[in-house]
Amino acid sequence: MKDEESNAEFNNELTRRFAKGFLDMLILQFVEAEPTWGYDIIKKTEMSYKVKLRHGALYPMLNKLEAKGLVKSRRELQKGRARKIYEITEDGKQLLYAYNDFLRAQTRKSSGTSR
Repeated sequence: MKDEESNAEFNNELTRRFAKGFLDMLILQFVEAEPTWGYDIIKKTEMSYKVKLRHGALYPMLNKLEAKGLVKSRRELQKGRARKIYEITEDGKQLLYAYNDFLRAQTRKSSGTSR
């Protein structure tokens, strides 16, 4: 039982560290799945990675991704509210696919090692 609890704690810690360290890739994954807005990204990050993402971290990252041409945004009126909707660009998709390929390669490398 203790080992299962330790594994769960380690998994939670790694998940949080991953989310914080690769926030740009997580955002790209979210906007690739469907065009979305900032608050939705904050909620998805909290639900999926147990990380409370602050507006002060998210919006500068979205601005950087947009400046690099990895996401694009548009203003849209939803339920009487103006929202800035983000969607992934082709360059963003290429970066995300390269990132996923890199992770798969690293996983294959590590699976060949013994504990």
